[in-house]
Amino acid sequence: MYVRLESRNKEIQYNIAMKDKQTIAQFLKVKDFPFKFKDKNGEVIYFEDSNGYWCKRERECDIKGNEIYFEDSNGYWAKREYDIKGNEIYREDSDGYWCKIERDDKGGLIYCEDSKGTIIDKRPKPIIELTLEDIAKLKGVDVSQVRIKE
Repeated sequence: MYVRLESRNKEIQYNIAMKDKQTIAQFLKVKDFPFKFKDKNGEVIYFEDSNGYWCKRERECDIKGNEIYFEDSNGYWAKREYDIKGNEIYREDSDGYWCKIERDDKGGLIYCEDSKGTIIDKRPKPIIELTLEDIAKLKGVDVSQVRIKE
């Protein structure tokens, strides 16, 4: 089995041949736990404890260091996507959950929909402007028959 740990900035890369179901710490005969790999920013991208539990993370190369991928030894994984301002706009995981998000120019949530059927819609609704002539045409009457009530 070959395992590749790689940060988005390509500075940390390991290719190692391991026996089937062997963790990285077991392969390296690590005795001091927890065992961690960090990227150049000091963020943990691989963690393993003495019980064989491990998780790996992949982070964006932006100033916010957003996590885009997570995976662990229990088979769980999660993916996230972000806009150019670093705001989360999509996520999904191995349990089948997903969520898509729309944000306004200031990063505020204006729409959210998820796999459970929840929808939050705060998007601005269009304002319809009509003249008296437009209303008369819609109603099929002469414009002289249309008045605006107060």
